[in-house]
Amino acid sequence: MHRVILTALAACAVATGASAQAHDTHGSSSSGKPWSQADAYFDPVEMDAARAHVQAHSGDSPFAMVRFDRLEAQSSDGETVGVWDADAWYGGDINKVWLKTEGEYSFEDNGLEDAEVQLLWSRAISRYFDLQTGVRYDFEPKGQAHAVLGIQGLAPYWFEVDGAAFLSGSGDLTASFEAEYELLLTNRLILQPRLEANFSAQDIPEKALGSGLTDLQAGLRLRYEIRREVAPYIGVEYQSAFGKTADRIEADGGKADDTRFVIGVRTWF
Repeated sequence: MHRVILTALAACAVATGASAQAHDTHGSSSSGKPWSQADAYFDPVEMDAARAHVQAHSGDSPFAMVRFDRLEAQSSDGETVGVWDADAWYGGDINKVWLKTEGEYSFEDNGLEDAEVQLLWSRAISRYFDLQTGVRYDFEPKGQAHAVLGIQGLAPYWFEVDGAAFLSGSGDLTASFEAEYELLLTNRLILQPRLEANFSAQDIPEKALGSGLTDLQAGLRLRYEIRREVAPYIGVEYQSAFGKTADRIEADGGKADDTRFVIGVRTWF
């Protein structure tokens, strides 16, 4: 019964107390005062054991999810490409394993233009952010492995952000940053602005990349949730390359900037 009471008190403390990052290993704050009232009455060792019990049965309880954030067709000047952006994870609130993949398929050329997959370990470093590390492999345009270090979470004002740095096997350093926001027009109609920026620390001629900001994508998608798990959408996306990246694209006969109309579906299970 004593252990049950301690566990219940610890659960209440975890649910309503201040962040554990602001406290030492015995649950005391920097000012020396207990961070929950239970700490004033019970032994610190017993409180630590009770907190570990609560965390093991709630914060670290494993769950799984598969999500296709973007599964869409993009059309511009009579050309259509298929785009996917999907992820899956397994784990609890503290530790997770993530699988991420995204790419682009050209219906005109009947082949992949870009395709990558990432396998990451994710660790919660604060209430709203996770640190992620692992590996990425590019299948197209050139088969290559990368080491990954990134951060993902919920920024102030409820912006979902995902930033990562990539170091290739040949020593090339690149980075990407994504931000999304969901504006609820109704309970089922949602407007989602999205921004993605990519960077390179050096010129990478084999990938037609110049140093600095290489390209930017800004999109707006309006979706309707038939069910929470299924939401078709329409939208528009603007893409632009910069600097030497733009010069190389134009030298190859491509366009440095483009506006595409989008239709797709967002689903998860």
